[in-house]
Amino acid sequence: MLIDLSGKTALVTGSSGGIGLAAAKGLARAGARVVVNGRDTERVETAIRAVLDAVPGSAVSGVAADLADAAGCDRLLQAVPQTDILVNNLGIFGPKPFFEIDDATWERFFQVNVMSGVRLSRAYLPKMMEAGWGRVVFISSESGLNIPADMIHYGFTKTALLSLSRGLAKLASGTGVTVNSVLPGPTMSEGVKDMLKDMAAEKGVSIEEAGEMFVKSERPSSVLGRPATVEEVANMIVYACSKEASATSGGALRVDGGVVDSIVP
Repeated sequence: MLIDLSGKTALVTGSSGGIGLAAAKGLARAGARVVVNGRDTERVETAIRAVLDAVPGSAVSGVAADLADAAGCDRLLQAVPQTDILVNNLGIFGPKPFFEIDDATWERFFQVNVMSGVRLSRAYLPKMMEAGWGRVVFISSESGLNIPADMIHYGFTKTALLSLSRGLAKLASGTGVTVNSVLPGPTMSEGVKDMLKDMAAEKGVSIEEAGEMFVKSERPSSVLGRPATVEEVANMIVYACSKEASATSGGALRVDGGVVDSIVP
């Protein structure tokens, strides 16, 4: 399959690293004009250089804006008033015992993981529908289906994204715009690598070996038996953004390595 997104603009939130940056590179490789986003100007500029290093000659720009509140989303919308593709990738995670999660933490996770996508979709989706073509992708997680007991606040937000994307897909029915969720499982992003450092040091193993140990102990249903790479997840995101995915809408596209023990996608 040859994915060609020439002439399309793709905005990827939270793309200064991890899955977001890998998706930005993949979309640039497919010919899209890519806009990367992060909170910090320096990290955004570094991400732009990373995309250009991976895809020389690509059209890539960036916007530094913290999408954790409405003001940050407004700054991004002023800089990028229209896009053909929106990848709502921004998200935070971290284990914490349920009884120690205060209201402020619940609110922070909801604002970052859910409301950033709500605000941007509310702004961009009508223009896509009017144009007769568009792609919106929410980065959910297998944790939205397989809620981890040590990250209930995180799993809750990822479940919310599944509802949001399904509802928006129905809203955009017949317009040429598709809306989908992509559900990664454990993935070797920078954040996950940081989380695995202590385990690797304690066991005297590499980060990669610690990742396999984590999957086998904490996600024993995994068919893959290891964390995915960010590139493997990005491949699914690029497909969901493609013209070839025109009949894929309202879907929950799993890149979870088989962690969710179900024969139904």
